Amino acid sequence: MRDFKFETDTIDYLINRVEKSKITKLKVSCDDFEIVIESNPFKNSINSVKNSSVLDNVIDQSDVTKPEEVLSGNVVKSPIVGTFYSTPSPGKPPFVKVGDKVNKGDVIYIIESMKLMNEVKSEFTGVVKEILVESGESVEYGQPIMVID
Repeated sequence: MRDFKFETDTIDYLINRVEKSKITKLKVSCDDFEIVIESNPFKNSINSVKNSSVLDNVIDQSDVTKPEEVLSGNVVKSPIVGTFYSTPSPGKPPFVKVGDKVNKGDVIYIIESMKLMNEVKSEFTGVVKEILVESGESVEYGQPIMVID
């Protein structure tokens, strides 16, 4: 059995990650402590946190669910974990918006990671069909950001 402590900072971090992601339920357990964080995708709020006796499972993957999405077209994914920004700086117009034509190599958004601003260039030429995240939202590696058709 491992010596593992749940500190309030860790619990706060987990709650924030669930709120900012598409995960609807996260269950973490260790020894006799279990925390279940559920978010309502329609209200984006935490529904429950509870304590009970469980086995020594750190994360039960069967309890982590994500909504299914079907995307058609060229999907642009986040190359790194960070914060998505649609504009070069606050108050400036977005790099692209739905309906804009983009060429391969055009800067289409920024991902801030470890206080560095990383310009992301389009791998495709086409028209922006969908933008799937809001500016300022945390994104994960490989997360779909936009669709270019």
